[in-house]
Amino acid sequence: MRIAVPKEIKNHEYRVGLTPASVRELVAHGHEVWVQAGAGAAIGLTDAQYLAAGAKLAADAGEAFQRGEMIVKVKEPQASEIAMLREGQLLYTYLHLAPDPEQTAGLVKSGAVCVAYETVTGPGGGLPLLAPMSEVAGRMSVQAGAAHLEKSKGGMGVLLGGVPGVAPAQVVILGAGVVGTHALQMAVGMGAQVTVLDKNVDRLRHLDLIFGNRITTLFSTAQSVEEAVLAADLVIGGVLIPGAAAPKLVTRDMVARMRKGAVVVDVAIDQGGCFETSHATTHAEPTYLVDGVVHYCVANMPGAVARTSTFALNNATIGHALALADKGWKRALADNPHLRAGLNVAHGQVTCEPVARDLGYDWVPAESLL
Repeated sequence: MRIAVPKEIKNHEYRVGLTPASVRELVAHGHEVWVQAGAGAAIGLTDAQYLAAGAKLAADAGEAFQRGEMIVKVKEPQASEIAMLREGQLLYTYLHLAPDPEQTAGLVKSGAVCVAYETVTGPGGGLPLLAPMSEVAGRMSVQAGAAHLEKSKGGMGVLLGGVPGVAPAQVVILGAGVVGTHALQMAVGMGAQVTVLDKNVDRLRHLDLIFGNRITTLFSTAQSVEEAVLAADLVIGGVLIPGAAAPKLVTRDMVARMRKGAVVVDVAIDQGGCFETSHATTHAEPTYLVDGVVHYCVANMPGAVARTSTFALNNATIGHALALADKGWKRALADNPHLRAGLNVAHGQVTCEPVARDLGYDWVPAESLL
């Protein structure tokens, strides 16, 4: 199969779909890999390294999309990239379609076969292709929150860990999944007072066993969320419903009553965000104020640590990339129900039930296309 890797074009996005090591694996399986010139240069992955791994260089994105039977990316395709997709072409990347009707409509119209990293499931449960970026984003959320609590960044001027004689910041984490757990590790390590909320009591019990009285665990209800948020200096939103839009756990009214200079970091923004006041921002302009509360809602947070993120992502995605290339998408999806869960759009049909429900499309089960 001919596989192509275009350079990412989203604002301040420096990750790349395949590392030279991943290219080498695909080439060893007999596949032809085209990488757009300069695709990995910003993170120290040179064209020479790709050539040494067996890749061929595409002069620009147009050539990459034209060459590839399968396109491997990191972020959702932008409008100019969707315009280059063709009927039956395989797209393997993050999509996050539920809060993005324009992208969904474009992919449906293209006729391409679109496998989304974020809905591929794992044999033991979970979302293994989303997990590495959730780990990065969870850890980054505390770094970003701590930085924006500084007065010069718009915050109230609070040091996350405090100092002897001065109380540390109050950090509230909504969701005890991958994002929440990694945010929790960072916040506890930096000395904050941390409260984590979730509806899964088993997850809360697990975290309590690990962290003990260094954290507070709360069952998530409208009442407990409101009380925790109003007492917080930093709120991190890490809730996820696979494939669907994120629930709005924090209302506009709650934000209006938060402490002035408090910070919210909405890691769920790729799925629409879990704060009612959230809208996506970029690394170029990461924050905005609502009622005196700093909102950090960067939609590609791991892009800021693009080298770490690229290697972590490739560790998770290369296995399925090999299966798709070796077998073709129909056979690969027929053989593996976990990979099949990643099919979101194919030949003009929406095959992910939460996306179809949230955006008003007829749902066509993936099995019916195989």
